Amino acid sequence: MIDMHAHWRPAEIADALRARTKEPRILRNPDGVEVLKSPRMGEEPLAKAFDDVDFHLGRMDRQGVEVSVLSLLGSFCWIEAQPLDVSVPLCRIVNDRLSAICQEHPGRFAAYAALPLTDISAAAAELERALGLPGIVGAQLPGNAFLTRNAAEAMRPLLEVANRHRAVLFIHHGPRPGDAFPKVAADTDNARRRNGTLEMQASLSSVWVTLSPPDYLADYPDAMVHAHNRGGNIPYEVERMDHRSLLDTPNEELPSSRFRKAKVYVDCNSFGPRAIEAAVSLYGADRIVCGTDGTEFGCDWTRKALAEAQIGEEARELILHGNAAAMLARVGAVAQHANAAA
Repeated sequence: MIDMHAHWRPAEIADALRARTKEPRILRNPDGVEVLKSPRMGEEPLAKAFDDVDFHLGRMDRQGVEVSVLSLLGSFCWIEAQPLDVSVPLCRIVNDRLSAICQEHPGRFAAYAALPLTDISAAAAELERALGLPGIVGAQLPGNAFLTRNAAEAMRPLLEVANRHRAVLFIHHGPRPGDAFPKVAADTDNARRRNGTLEMQASLSSVWVTLSPPDYLADYPDAMVHAHNRGGNIPYEVERMDHRSLLDTPNEELPSSRFRKAKVYVDCNSFGPRAIEAAVSLYGADRIVCGTDGTEFGCDWTRKALAEAQIGEEARELILHGNAAAMLARVGAVAQHANAAA
């Protein structure tokens, strides 16, 4: 298995967390012990608050994960929303460390860069720099930046860099700097399910509606886009969308046709066999990769779902390994050429 959706909690930003006055932050609890306090996770002792490479490798070996593609965990993405004098150094620290992990363990890791998103020009410059680091294959971007076409226009400088490097942009549910997030207040009944399933999947569906018209990505034929969790609920919603289109815009190409043609990959994180079957039917098996959120539970769940899905062995192999291997090889080929030229 190649896991294209494995989040990382970097210990290298601990000092920045100690300096913060709002969550997430590191502080001392009443017993005088330093803890990481975050809005959703409560308090965690520092020994458990960050990820450890050896622990992660052990889990990968137990689960048969060949490669993990690391990306910043959402609760750490606050670094991307700070003023440039804060966000640029922190993103560089994270990206340099992710690259070091890839170099220290050849063939086991790749990584998506973190970017200073308060200034897209600065973000493009950091993406350009990061793609020169061993192991960095692209960047993670917030889903809210692609909820509408108008919002997505601001992301074109990043697509231009990704296109030049044949790199991957991983669109993950999350806010742009300044967005109110999450949308459902913590004191709402079932807030975690409303935010983590209903709201997230609806938002990812909107991302897909933005990306599917052929003109938006047409200028970036060598950039690769990866959206998580099957790209939202589109495989369930597509028949309804086709019906509405036949009524409202009968002369336009049907959404189902656009979705099949869109040069966007999705991962099958957190979904069961029937959902994977629906995704294969809509997108085709050659557009689906594995994702686990970087957890043992996620890996077990994904493997079981793929084993039970009635999609055939060829499709299963593409999803487990083949598609991701081809994606990573495309980025690696450009990096090798650049290094040889240098």
